[in-house]
Amino acid sequence: MIALKIADVGDFMKKLLLSDVFDHFLLLEGSVTAFNTFQIDGFLQKNYYNTEEQELLGERTLSYWAEVRPFCLSLIKGKRTPLAFRFSLQLSPTNVEKLLAQSGVAIPAEQVRGLILNVVYERRVLTCTTGTSLTVFTLDKKLDHVWEDMVQRFFHQQKIPFEIL
Repeated sequence: MIALKIADVGDFMKKLLLSDVFDHFLLLEGSVTAFNTFQIDGFLQKNYYNTEEQELLGERTLSYWAEVRPFCLSLIKGKRTPLAFRFSLQLSPTNVEKLLAQSGVAIPAEQVRGLILNVVYERRVLTCTTGTSLTVFTLDKKLDHVWEDMVQRFFHQQKIPFEIL
């Protein structure tokens, strides 16, 4: 796990809320604290969808950030900055498979429960932390390091300046 302090909070927020930079991540959960605290559960409610839509969703259980981003934007935008917010984003299964193949990590994709990016804003500081969740126990930390490196490369590609804490 690494923690990254975001140097330009305003620019990061534009990329998070007003662009498609993070749209291919899944949302596990989130919260926004302003005049109230709003909790967001990223798990799809399949009964909400008709049969055709359920078939299109397939095995997917989480919403893509793109699907909830407009709602989060409506909670955050305004004249006053929220007191705090937290979003737990997860790399999509397709991208997990790509990362495993490119890195040579010898863990089957079905054993990776999630590669997580936590975005936390509090006390006017925005930090992002990485995390990995596996369905099996292993002492091998190669996947952790590969994920940490990938997040840092992604931030560099997106011109998101940060400091490693």
